[in-house]
Amino acid sequence: MIIHVKQGAREQEIEELTANIEEAGFEVHRSDGKNRTIIGLIGDTSKITENDMKRFQVVEDAHRISAPYKKANRHFHEDDSIIDIDGVKVGAENFMVCAGPCSVENEEDTVALAKRLKAAGANTLRGGAFKPRTSPYAFQGLGVEGLRILQTAKQETGLPVVSELMSTEYLDDFVELVDVIQVGARNMQNFDLLKAIGKTDKPVLLKRGMSATMKEWLMSAEYIMAGGNENVIFCERGIRTFETATRNTLDLQTVPVIQKESHLPIVIDPSHAAGIRHIIPSMAKAAVMSGANGLQIEVHQDPENAWSDGQQCLTPDEFDELMTTINMLLEIEKKTTGMEAIVQQ
Repeated sequence: MIIHVKQGAREQEIEELTANIEEAGFEVHRSDGKNRTIIGLIGDTSKITENDMKRFQVVEDAHRISAPYKKANRHFHEDDSIIDIDGVKVGAENFMVCAGPCSVENEEDTVALAKRLKAAGANTLRGGAFKPRTSPYAFQGLGVEGLRILQTAKQETGLPVVSELMSTEYLDDFVELVDVIQVGARNMQNFDLLKAIGKTDKPVLLKRGMSATMKEWLMSAEYIMAGGNENVIFCERGIRTFETATRNTLDLQTVPVIQKESHLPIVIDPSHAAGIRHIIPSMAKAAVMSGANGLQIEVHQDPENAWSDGQQCLTPDEFDELMTTINMLLEIEKKTTGMEAIVQQ
């Protein structure tokens, strides 16, 4: 159930209402928006009615929310959430460009690439240190050493670091060494992992499972938020369909659906969706025009000799060219939606 507080209500009145709700045994989720305050009741509301809430003079309206996701629900938080990633913002008019190699290979190349990416307009650095690979014989990543290399790249460039966590075993290392914990498609419904991440305050990039519905995806976000961490960013990376011409099928319909259902930002990963280098720029441009809040793109200085997924990595020159177009498209979006363009360095 959600309650709309009357405009002009005094803070003391809102606090008294909140106290009454908590005394009745409910968890309270308060959202102070531009136009009004919304209070969400979380718990078994079957024994109360909307009229029970309307008896409080400070309440303008009350109604039930049937969707199982509450904290991720836009009804609970009408304004777009803006997630702060060590000074870089994503959500609402703020656009995120997260770029970097599929796998961290060595310090020299990682730092050099990070400098090149920042110059082109990236504002966050991605890099895999722990790699979930289909084959147990494929390169699995450098582990914690890879995270330390990414930290060195951050110190050299100022770019916040995004990397994928696969196990709670390394959660403390990620809290210390990364700025955004990425939950990969294979772990989207690893509920123990989600609950553990929910106890941290680190921003989370939650990728959609390859066969997950949007409702299941929203519920995974709810697991993280239920633990107290509300800094969640959705990432669409393609879903598995009958089509074999590409690695996955990029579902850009997720952008308007998620933005209608949730206040959380959503970014697009065209690299994993396509799996083929020449498709990535087209899908990245389409993602911008769909209204997405950002992009995650794999870039490698020498894709042909990358240790993993080189076929889906742009070269630095290709990324430079793409960012020029992305900035032009963001200017168009800015005129209609207020989206901020990435400023070239």
